[in-house]
Amino acid sequence: MFYFRLFKGPRIRLPGDPDSIEFKEAYKLALSGRPSIAPSKPETHTQSIRWLIERYKESRAWGKLTESTRGDRDGIFTKVIEQSKNVQFQFIDRAAINQAMDDRQETPFAANNFLKAMRGLFEWAKDNNHVKEDPTIGIKFNRADTEGFKPWTIEDYAKFIGHYPIGTKPRLAIELLIHSGLRRSDIVLAGRQHLRGNVFAMQTKKTKAWITVEFPQSLLAIIHATETGDFHFLSWGKARNPYKAKGFQSWFRKQCDEAGIDKELSAHGVRKLAATLSADGGAQAWELMAQFGWTNVKQAEIYTKGADRKALGIRSSRRIVDQIENAIPRTDNQVRELDEKAK
Repeated sequence: MFYFRLFKGPRIRLPGDPDSIEFKEAYKLALSGRPSIAPSKPETHTQSIRWLIERYKESRAWGKLTESTRGDRDGIFTKVIEQSKNVQFQFIDRAAINQAMDDRQETPFAANNFLKAMRGLFEWAKDNNHVKEDPTIGIKFNRADTEGFKPWTIEDYAKFIGHYPIGTKPRLAIELLIHSGLRRSDIVLAGRQHLRGNVFAMQTKKTKAWITVEFPQSLLAIIHATETGDFHFLSWGKARNPYKAKGFQSWFRKQCDEAGIDKELSAHGVRKLAATLSADGGAQAWELMAQFGWTNVKQAEIYTKGADRKALGIRSSRRIVDQIENAIPRTDNQVRELDEKAK
């Protein structure tokens, strides 16, 4: 708890987290000497999980999260409040978190997202002295038996571009997604300002990593043939307004439905297809990290481990041959002599 006192005046209790809007407004009023400080909320309310979540959303920790992450976690917190009947947050202990994970065992990815959200909340709560212990410490993420949401296949891509001709916004969207590998939070920001010739470069929102890719001439032609915004390739309405990440995802989902593509997380599925194609083509983990903005090699290894091992093995053996022949050139006569002996 924090209190303010001006000279020998009365002590005024300041509500909430020092990073919150409520706290800052109360502090300004107290500093100005005005007596009408907004009364703090009842103590019983300040013990509820809803109150804790609201204070967390006013913090710098929440502000540092990406827009899409905040949106996802906001949905999780809404369900937590409803399902717990706005329980006092002191009652949420490790056993309660474990039970919540068990209740979500049929949906391991949803369970893991729940744990990430609650861990972020209680790490902040402990740092700000709202709780003595973080109940999520020691709880492990679920190991999923699947590889996650099904990615697009090359057949899906062919079906989509067969449905949408060049010059349409859906066609531009999928070509940008597959050639850049951008997340939805980045694709909505991409524009001509990121192009230098056919080289596209921008800093990603999620990891702050810079990605640099080369657009093929076909994509440059599609951009030229499609109506775009001034600073955004993808926009909506007569005013050519830029999309928000969630708005773009919803719009792209509808385009997929119309094209007969039934895949979850549609835009992310195209990103996974791009990574798979690159890995199958021989890209190494660090190359994938450079293109897709990953900062953890484990993310890239998901795709390199799943690449066509037969094709990669053949390609690797050819590199050995190339290196040997560069170091020790063999003449055609030598090869013919060896062929004759082999016969």
